[in-house]
Amino acid sequence: MSSQRVPVVYLPHGGGPWPFVDLGRFVDPKEVEALAAYLRSVASMAHPRAMLVISAHWEERVPTVMTSSAPSILYDYGGFPPAAYEITWPAPGSPALAARVTELLSAAGIESGTDASRGFDHGTFIPMKLTFPAAEVPTIQLSLQRRLDPEEHLAIGRALAPLRDEGVLIVGSGMSYHDMRGFGGAGRAVSETFDAWLRAAATATPELRDADLARWAAAPAARQAHPREEHLLPLMVVAGAAGADVGRLAWTGTFAGARISAFQYGA
Repeated sequence: MSSQRVPVVYLPHGGGPWPFVDLGRFVDPKEVEALAAYLRSVASMAHPRAMLVISAHWEERVPTVMTSSAPSILYDYGGFPPAAYEITWPAPGSPALAARVTELLSAAGIESGTDASRGFDHGTFIPMKLTFPAAEVPTIQLSLQRRLDPEEHLAIGRALAPLRDEGVLIVGSGMSYHDMRGFGGAGRAVSETFDAWLRAAATATPELRDADLARWAAAPAARQAHPREEHLLPLMVVAGAAGADVGRLAWTGTFAGARISAFQYGA
């Protein structure tokens, strides 16, 4: 049991292996360093005994948790230099935490699954290699639910909220803007419009926050910013786990010309 409630955070994980290989003109080096500096700073907000990461890059019929004690690396990207496929982040898994996750979901009436072979995808190993480079914190992933229903993901977060009092850092790893055609500058105006709405929604009082996030698709420029919502849904899990904590804008900047933001709930 932790002596202090651990925060929850929704962070942008960038694109592919972005900080560890040269992406050329696709991303300005100043953008790379600004996002990398934020991700490095996340370690200072909490000293968790373990981490649970909800990555935009894993979907299953029911929320599914990895159970390996030594997760592999899943290079779930393509077209990058060879160095991109040599990146390592050998954090241990935690079968005990996985069991606790399934227990909490079951208690909330949420069906779940387990996966003993799933490795860390780039929604986890890329940002966490910056945040915890020593890879010392036991870490597991939880999948999104394939229906991508925002209210269901808010409910998943609420079920998992007790983990915060048990020393577990819950991380939602996605991107607050994710239209691949809009990166490079074409989507800047859309990203600014949607991000302004998202900043207001994510930092509203909990009742308004959850209601607004459940109706995110009605927001200005919503479907232009997220033709498919898998990179936004980790925020719903985080907001659900936030409970009565009011969120704050933890960081905002641009990546490949698009506005993106990170949010934190709790100290």
